[in-house]
Amino acid sequence: MTRRALLALALALPLPLAATACSAITTEKAAPATPTPTPTQAKTSAPPTTAPPTPASAPALTPAQAQAALITDADLGEPWAPTEGAATWRDGLLKATTDTPDCQKLLDALYSEQLFGAGAHVRAATGLDDTWNDAQLHHQVVAVRPADVDRTLAWLKTLPKKCATFTAATATGAAQNATVSDARLPEIGDARQALRVTLTGETADGDETTLTLDVAAVRVGDDALLLTNGGLGDVYPEVTQAVAELAASRLTDVRKQARVQV
Repeated sequence: MTRRALLALALALPLPLAATACSAITTEKAAPATPTPTPTQAKTSAPPTTAPPTPASAPALTPAQAQAALITDADLGEPWAPTEGAATWRDGLLKATTDTPDCQKLLDALYSEQLFGAGAHVRAATGLDDTWNDAQLHHQVVAVRPADVDRTLAWLKTLPKKCATFTAATATGAAQNATVSDARLPEIGDARQALRVTLTGETADGDETTLTLDVAAVRVGDDALLLTNGGLGDVYPEVTQAVAELAASRLTDVRKQARVQV
């Protein structure tokens, strides 16, 4: 991992884990050694796994509680800052068409950020910008039936085969070569699945661009979270993993507090 990637990971991780990452930065030039996997690293897995949902009597989150479950720029530190608006690549590249139904469904879901379908309700949402790499991170807390979440996760799991490579056309007619692959996540929440999507093509001036977009969906009891991290520059999977872990932990804590307050 590059020094920049290690720094990004350290900024994104909760404090105890961030100290470990910072230590790795300072010793990066030392002779390589076989690392001992951390508990989180040892448990990473791409396929969704499921656990029984929380009882139906669990109270719904209030707007304030859902807002409290969101990641903030204060959690991540520099170079992350509150977003200044949707990145231009969302309209320029994600608003695209393809002949493969499942791949079109994925593009539509990524563009609209409605991965869980029309029946899902976004309780709270936020956006953060990486001012160093022009990446953008979006985080939603979503109210949706656990069965619907699990159905979505199972569908996402099929896409690295169904949409491993395909061609899409943007609104301007520019061709984009797309790839979809599994992305690793720690064993967070009750069920989870992540993908890495890339779209590579040329601008009107003939310059090649590559959009990299990580998407992570996690069920936490009767709620879910959706996280996207993407941009035309460097998009570090370590940051996506660490932020997803922090987001799932925070949503779990908020849900526990909600039950206590009933």
